[in-house]
Amino acid sequence: MLCLTRSILIRHVSQKKGGFQGVNSFLADSSSGNLKSFRLGFRETPVASVEQENNRLDFFKEMKLRFLNFKKHKYLEEVEHFQNLAELQSPKFMVIACVDSRVCPCNILGFEPGEAFMVRNVANLVPSFEKGPTETNAALEFAVNTLQVENIFVIGHSNCAGIQALMSMKNNSSSFVEKWVGTAEVARLRTEAQASHLSFDQQCKHCEKEAINLSLHNLLSYPWIKERVRKQLLCIHGGYYDFVNCTFQKWTLDTTETTTFSSKAFQFCRCLPSSPTSRHCLASWWLFTPL
Repeated sequence: MLCLTRSILIRHVSQKKGGFQGVNSFLADSSSGNLKSFRLGFRETPVASVEQENNRLDFFKEMKLRFLNFKKHKYLEEVEHFQNLAELQSPKFMVIACVDSRVCPCNILGFEPGEAFMVRNVANLVPSFEKGPTETNAALEFAVNTLQVENIFVIGHSNCAGIQALMSMKNNSSSFVEKWVGTAEVARLRTEAQASHLSFDQQCKHCEKEAINLSLHNLLSYPWIKERVRKQLLCIHGGYYDFVNCTFQKWTLDTTETTTFSSKAFQFCRCLPSSPTSRHCLASWWLFTPL
């Protein structure tokens, strides 16, 4: 009975000063059998309107229908494949993409279940090995050492709010977002040095690609990644999705320490920010444009 009473009160008690002290007083009195000594001094927490609640329910009904559609037309039609995935995953790709709701790699590039080990963070950043542990490099360690993926694909995108925060951040910020994107400060400094004559929006677009190149470079600061790249067991790729014009660009980091470009690669490199180190160039690229 006491546990039930505590649950009811915690759901309804006001968070005004003294509200929780009242709960403690009540619990103390109830444990001694004196339930009448507590006077209810709380107010009801405002609840969402009926219309808002119905909208939520409608969305989850839609979500249920989507799941049932997936089960009927995808899972049950490929049940053997999904049962094999339940026993073992062996993706060829690790994808590092932004959390932005408009840039889901599975929708854009058609990754199927089991094909890509996915990490999504603000501004699709890879901090350097020296920055210490984060969920991103923990996933990198698992993907490369345990799953032994063959490709790491860092995908950035247009109109990235994380990069906009990086380009406008102030010193000594307490924002979690700015502290995180601050790990790509080198990309911001390079952008300011190379594109200071451009508008802020154009600088952000420049930095979106510069940050991808920085992340590609940072990947090589991880010993287990560098070793597998050296043995040609792992390739590192960059990608950029422009959802305004529906184009996708892809390039591969050259780790052969050569400065030789194909004509197309050189042309593409000129329209991108320079790579964080001159020896890492764009070895190959392609560009998808709308039909």
